[in-house]
Amino acid sequence: MLTLIPISIVLGVAMLWLFGRTSNQRAIQTAKRRLQACLYEMRLFADEPSLVWKAQIGLLTANASYLGLMLVPAAIVTIPMIAVFAHLEAFYGMAPLTPGRDALVTMQLSKLDPTAALPTLTAPPQIAVETPPVRVLSDRQVWWRIRANSPVSGTLHFGTLEGVIDKKVEAGSGMHYLSDRRVRGLLDLVLHPAESRLPAGNIEWIEIRYPSATISWLGLEWHWLIWLLLFSMLSALCFRRYLRVTF
Repeated sequence: MLTLIPISIVLGVAMLWLFGRTSNQRAIQTAKRRLQACLYEMRLFADEPSLVWKAQIGLLTANASYLGLMLVPAAIVTIPMIAVFAHLEAFYGMAPLTPGRDALVTMQLSKLDPTAALPTLTAPPQIAVETPPVRVLSDRQVWWRIRANSPVSGTLHFGTLEGVIDKKVEAGSGMHYLSDRRVRGLLDLVLHPAESRLPAGNIEWIEIRYPSATISWLGLEWHWLIWLLLFSMLSALCFRRYLRVTF
């Protein structure tokens, strides 16, 4: 938590600055003033149905204008944040495999021939491979069940017709930069950046089902994204006057 708080503050200020540089601040202020004016009209002329109806139309128009002005900067801010969030999820969002508990390993294939030889899985001594490969034709997947017997930071080796493919595995306790899925596609790498891309071939991705992790602080146990949104929003509210940004 001590590392997530400054990260949240920096991200909040960075998003605020980027929003201010990519948005039409004068137009946003004008739209907000129109919204307030329409609300005042509805209260002042509550006994005049025609004026209330006119104010409601103006309120909807101003609200649509305000939302339209927010869309472009919000989209620009969101794009780099997706990559940042993927890295944070790899560190804060998952826990290593718990010794004594099993986990599922999945290999996604582009094509799965029911008559072809199945891939093999070789694990470090601390990891037991409890089942042979299970072919799931409908999903073009191959499954294994593994169990961590003791803490380890190692590599799973998959023997395929295309050669040996590696996948990192972590078991134990504490925070680690975890790779739940090793992917082949370049766009998929944005969401799963913790490990290098798979080589070109029939394998689309290999995944280890790590348990989810939460962060406890002040008696509250929440997902890291809730903590990050909370502190980043607070920092944005605190710095918006200093950076002269309205939203």
